[in-house]
Amino acid sequence: MAELITIEDPDDPRLHDYTGLTDVELRRRREPAEGLFIAEGEKVIRRAADAGYAMRSMLLSAKWVDVMRDMIDGLAAPVYVVDPVLAERVTGYHVHRGALASMQRRPLPTAPELLRTARRVAVMEAVNDHTNIGAIFRSAAALGMDAVLLSPDCADPLYRRSVKVSMGAVFSVPYARLDAWPRSLESVRDAGFALFALTPDEKAVSLDEVAAHRMDRVALMLGAEGDGLTRRALGAADTWVRIPMAHGVDSLNVGAAAAVAFYAVTAGRPTA
Repeated sequence: MAELITIEDPDDPRLHDYTGLTDVELRRRREPAEGLFIAEGEKVIRRAADAGYAMRSMLLSAKWVDVMRDMIDGLAAPVYVVDPVLAERVTGYHVHRGALASMQRRPLPTAPELLRTARRVAVMEAVNDHTNIGAIFRSAAALGMDAVLLSPDCADPLYRRSVKVSMGAVFSVPYARLDAWPRSLESVRDAGFALFALTPDEKAVSLDEVAAHRMDRVALMLGAEGDGLTRRALGAADTWVRIPMAHGVDSLNVGAAAAVAFYAVTAGRPTA
């Protein structure tokens, strides 16, 4: 059973994992370097544990101790119990859900490892908004994508905001980094995938027309909000594809577009 430790000093070094959670640049550097990420809220903490991530510690307000009791009883990691005001001083914001956990990162698989068994892959280029990353992972999990590949400048899927928006779906879909961008897209093609670049460009073919759901292996490329895929990424694709639009709308938010496109490549357009 975990040790319950009441802490009253916001400068207590045992709370180091939780300091400055609203400082995005600091946490971007610290968390990967220190091998940790923060799970926020009961559901997300449970999903991280169920996915096999080891817990470093938990930070709870008193009223959440009973809620999390079943997890606490099986933990070896310390559980820090703090007043909500102190939690806000440490983290930099009001912890609405009253429960945080510091989890240990695991080594990422390589892209070739994921591509060996996958059939439907999402490839993101320069998607650096954590909310969009979380939304895309949630759709990828819900709609049956097998893996996600990230360009080097994509945001961290395990950043607190990404994890929270995805409701823990980032733990369900394996992902890897493509280091040599966009040259490494050749390895995706060599693994037998058709590379589809999602773009509103008028030269693109409708997803309905290419019938991607009938293909054996498809990699769907998505770009950042606003800018979309770069010319280099578009040039590396086999086919440019678009989502048909109505009422003069030219495009969707990348999170919404990803959900529509994921359905198109996994299940296709309903026939009845």
